[in-house]
Amino acid sequence: MNSFKANLINSLSLMFIGLWGYFEVVSPTALIPVIFGVILLLCTNGLKKQNKLIAHIAVLLTLIILIALIIMRLPKSLDSGGVGLIRVVIMILTSIFSMVYFVKSFIANRKNK
Repeated sequence: MNSFKANLINSLSLMFIGLWGYFEVVSPTALIPVIFGVILLLCTNGLKKQNKLIAHIAVLLTLIILIALIIMRLPKSLDSGGVGLIRVVIMILTSIFSMVYFVKSFIANRKNK
């Protein structure tokens, strides 16, 4: 596994689960993870080519959506429970998964210099 594959998994997760939430609740705020997922998906090719700028942009976007999910969405989902909580937890876990591989990639690149 590398950061390219982890980002691909995270971006697809954000898009599909965000769309699922949107169609279930019909709230435009459910499209925020979808937008982040699309942008992260666009970064995938640059990550595959090991473009540093795109890698830093993908890390920043992943960190932003991760913080937003934990601080803003998770408390509301904990209160309501149900499928919404499962969706939020899955998006948080895939974002953490992606961040771990970004950090591993940055450490490996630093050691190779």
